[in-house]
Amino acid sequence: MKRKAIALLSGGLDSILAVKMMLDLGIEVEALHFTSPFYSYTDKNSDCRSEVVGIANKYNIPIKIMNEKLDYIEMLRNPVHGYGKGINPCVDCRIYLLKKAKEYMIETGADFVFTGEVLGQRPMSQRRDTMRVIERESGLEGLLLRPLSARHFEPTIPEKEGWVDRDRLLAIEGRSRKTQMQMADDMDVREYPPPAGGCLLTELSYVPKVRDVFDHAEELNLRDFRLLKTGRHFRLTPKSKAVMGRSEADNNRLEEIRQSGEAALTWLDGNTPVAIIIGDQNDEIFRLSARILLRYTKAEPGAECHIELRLNDTKQVFSVINDMNPAAVDTYLVA
Repeated sequence: MKRKAIALLSGGLDSILAVKMMLDLGIEVEALHFTSPFYSYTDKNSDCRSEVVGIANKYNIPIKIMNEKLDYIEMLRNPVHGYGKGINPCVDCRIYLLKKAKEYMIETGADFVFTGEVLGQRPMSQRRDTMRVIERESGLEGLLLRPLSARHFEPTIPEKEGWVDRDRLLAIEGRSRKTQMQMADDMDVREYPPPAGGCLLTELSYVPKVRDVFDHAEELNLRDFRLLKTGRHFRLTPKSKAVMGRSEADNNRLEEIRQSGEAALTWLDGNTPVAIIIGDQNDEIFRLSARILLRYTKAEPGAECHIELRLNDTKQVFSVINDMNPAAVDTYLVA
């Protein structure tokens, strides 16, 4: 009887190699990929969803894209196992993903779950002790196979039952990718992304943005967290903030995601960022936002400047004085 397994496919080399190994061992594989509002890519044109679908198509395996939901955000607010150096709950995050993988394993009638994890590659979630905790608390004890490092651990049920040949599993350890790159050559895995991008929650500069949402949102929603990847954020009042583009790409993105009832501001007298107002909308907030916006233009200090405000289907122009110095602006800057 051919056995079926669920692969956690991130799209990185390790997860690709793990899939290739399982296929070569005669396992029927179905991939599961999680999207997150907190993942960034070095290549701004990168689309991880299309990349992993392309990988799945290449190896002729089904793939399901699963979005992290509000229960993930609630876990992020109070992780049982704490944070890393940033606001990264790596152990709890891994448990969350594997719990979802277990549910999908049961739903699809698969026999076990496997990942491309390597012992010692990541400092928080891939230590020997934490990998055991993750396996136990995810409910996958005995059914979680890590083929790249399997021989560093006690045999799993798939190995004990002979579903996979333990002698063909590996004992990779540490942060170096040399072994995996050689494996890729040997296994004719020619296309894979370089190690790049990563979880924004590990970046110390990102922590204030997340904390600001937790501190001020009356009701958590994923859109608030997705927005954190774009532009500069300014806390204007407890119930309002301005998000300002750093680049043309940011400006375009802010225009795309601006919702009904949210104002957009631009400076009419020269090149300008776009600023959108999230939360409360009123004249005082618009004027404060405009004065902050002018800090990031070439407007002359003390000059009277014309600001276009777009709200729903209306446009209006108002004037403000460019009178805020950098220190005053920084009192509103979140990050």
